[in-house]
Amino acid sequence: MVKVSRKIRSLLLKEGLVTPEAWDKAKGDGPDVLETLLSRGAVEEKALMDVLGRSAGVPPVELRDIVPDPSALECLPKETCEEQGILPLSKNGNVLTIAVSDPFDVLLFDDLRRSTGCHIRTVFAHGGMLKDALEAVFQTSKQKVDDLINDVAGATDLEVREEQSEDLEMTAAAGNEEAPAVKLANGILLKALKEGASDIHIEPGRNHLTIRFRVDGRMYVVMKPPKGILNALISRIKILCHLDIAERNKPQDGKFQIRYEGRAIDFRVSVLPVVGGEKAVLRILDTGTMSLKLDTMGHEQKALDDIMAAIQSPYGMVLVTGPTGSGKSTTLYSCVQEVASEEINVVTVEDPVEYQMDGINQVPVNPKRGLTFAGALRSILRQDPDVVLVGEIRDLETAEIAIKAALTGHLVLSTLHTNDAVGTITRLVDMGIDPFMVSSSLLCVCAQRLGRRLCKRCKVALTDVPKKKLLSIGFLKEDFETLDLFEPNPDGCPQCNQGYKGRFAILETLPISLKLRRMIVEGKSIDDLKAQAMSEGMMTLRRVGILNAMRGVTSIEEVLRITLDD
Repeated sequence: MVKVSRKIRSLLLKEGLVTPEAWDKAKGDGPDVLETLLSRGAVEEKALMDVLGRSAGVPPVELRDIVPDPSALECLPKETCEEQGILPLSKNGNVLTIAVSDPFDVLLFDDLRRSTGCHIRTVFAHGGMLKDALEAVFQTSKQKVDDLINDVAGATDLEVREEQSEDLEMTAAAGNEEAPAVKLANGILLKALKEGASDIHIEPGRNHLTIRFRVDGRMYVVMKPPKGILNALISRIKILCHLDIAERNKPQDGKFQIRYEGRAIDFRVSVLPVVGGEKAVLRILDTGTMSLKLDTMGHEQKALDDIMAAIQSPYGMVLVTGPTGSGKSTTLYSCVQEVASEEINVVTVEDPVEYQMDGINQVPVNPKRGLTFAGALRSILRQDPDVVLVGEIRDLETAEIAIKAALTGHLVLSTLHTNDAVGTITRLVDMGIDPFMVSSSLLCVCAQRLGRRLCKRCKVALTDVPKKKLLSIGFLKEDFETLDLFEPNPDGCPQCNQGYKGRFAILETLPISLKLRRMIVEGKSIDDLKAQAMSEGMMTLRRVGILNAMRGVTSIEEVLRITLDD
């Protein structure tokens, strides 16, 4: 039964809007006395609103004409609104306006003030009006979720496999495949796979969620679900990874696997508390779409020759550099696949292991249990390896062990974060490595970037580009003899994303010659090293990008985006 305060009864009796007999009869015939009186015509709605509003000093409102502010709705959960018969309407600074059915319930107002941290301003609407408004507001949010689920429906060939763990067990609620959050999560995964996304970002906003995909290196918005589903959606992802769904104030990392179109696809998950909730980023690791052959990755022939010569050496170090997401790990895996055989022992140490390779001993780093890159590398060297892959050189200790391994008969492959190949040499020296050790251990340094391919179906020929401008960005005079340039079609086509489809690698390779070794030991500047490298035929990232633009693989705009001026 809906609670109606004695104050309301006495006011209606005092104003002569209802008789004691009519009140008692309505009280016995329905759960809400006022709604029963209104439905029978025993009380006029306008008179009721005027009397109660005037007596309580609270303005009456017509909720049928009001659309609640989403920022106000976020202040109170749906359950509280329905239980108390209240509806947040607007939020202005620290003032929250709420429609209430009982303007005399001061204890409720105190509770709302404490739970929201806001100053409460009340307006009056009778219970029936509030009930209709609540159903309209929250049914709309539910419909939005249902529409989104329908938009991404069709995951008939999607089998989600939760990550197995000895420490955690799935909760019974996790198996509810009919839950909207489960359906929406599965739909988002399917949509990302169909569109060839490399990352999924789930970001809480002020009034809604934003789901973004990274496709071919660029982010775009896919959908904006209502914010009310955030916690359920993040919890679903945590359950898949066996993370703590009750912990919402600390970062968490995990992984899970799904089967899609007959192949296994790994997802690496990072959950981070941010303003407004938790943000989740899912990195998609699809081994089925990854080529692990160096000669199929589209490298320039010189770059390919330089890498192949280096990895065929019995010992020394090969480094691949570049920013996060530039394909360094894929290139390293390709190098490992080139040298792997039954006659040699290949061991890797990675954080995390992105792709599992048959016949390769892969060690995942686990700092929480004391297994760091340096510690794992020390143990690996006692395992009689021939080839060692170190996922990343992050500190001096790891760098020293890796270089000593390269000098003692091991082929070491690793990555470093630098802007170009020559900068890697000075970076190692700045970390504290003796220049002689750098000079003696390095075989080849590669700098890599990923560029977007122009869509073959809709790319547009580029005409009337001033030669002076082309020369200023790195074109050579001899390039103008056969110059065919293209640009993306901004409208794109059904097969592409705004004129681009897929990515390709551009690689700057620096084989360490005898002359360069002497210059490193002598402590020559980065400019001197680069000049010597270019005199020996090194092709910079910008130059490799320009060659691909001349072949129609990519656009000048894309080359300028991913490379620095020489």
